[in-house]
Amino acid sequence: MAWSTSQLAELAGTTLKTVRHYHEIGLLDEPERASNGYKRYGVEHLVRLLRIRRLVDLGLPLSDIPSAEAGDERAEQILLALDAELAASIERQQRMRRELAAILENRASIDLPAGFKTLVDDLPEAQRSLLLAYSSVLTPSAMSAIQEQLSAPRSDVAAQFEALPADAPEGVRRQLAQRLAPEARKQQNDHPFLRDLEASSRRGGAITQSVVVQALVEFYNEAQLDVLQRVHALLSEEDAAGP
Repeated sequence: MAWSTSQLAELAGTTLKTVRHYHEIGLLDEPERASNGYKRYGVEHLVRLLRIRRLVDLGLPLSDIPSAEAGDERAEQILLALDAELAASIERQQRMRRELAAILENRASIDLPAGFKTLVDDLPEAQRSLLLAYSSVLTPSAMSAIQEQLSAPRSDVAAQFEALPADAPEGVRRQLAQRLAPEARKQQNDHPFLRDLEASSRRGGAITQSVVVQALVEFYNEAQLDVLQRVHALLSEEDAAGP
């Protein structure tokens, strides 16, 4: 007994269009035709089609199937490369599942870069947004350093800065900047990348600077930005004065 093209496709769990495509690219030999002109497939065609479908289901490109079937060194290299690709894909999917689990556990963690879950309950919304923006330009090591820095207990002066209203008077801003400056200096000493963002960037210096500046302007109010400028000025004065 022989089968038609549609019957062969059904037996192999594929489509008529797929069988015809395999004929066109030379992966599946065309059978002899019956007296009425219709193709008549036998079990050898079914076995061949099932073998092709198995390799395709494993992720092998159609162009690599002839080489993979050769059984030589080239075939082994193709299969090893496919195995490595699948391993990387599994690792990526497992990481995605871990991140999804963190988001399901605490929806606020979606506002932080991956791996910053432990900080989710302690950081103000503005800082979460800043971290997301920074993750687009800073290296993983720089982001790890920031995570370590933020994992430490927040000082009273840092909490006051985060709660500073936009209409805070000049005297409050000045005093807050003076109290923040020593902390900023310590952070620079503990994490040298803060002095040179370009060296810790995955992008060019100009684009990194633009992301940092725009993020600060977007997520901090006028008074907070003024305090940051005052802190920068105080540290610059110290550097100019020398030891």
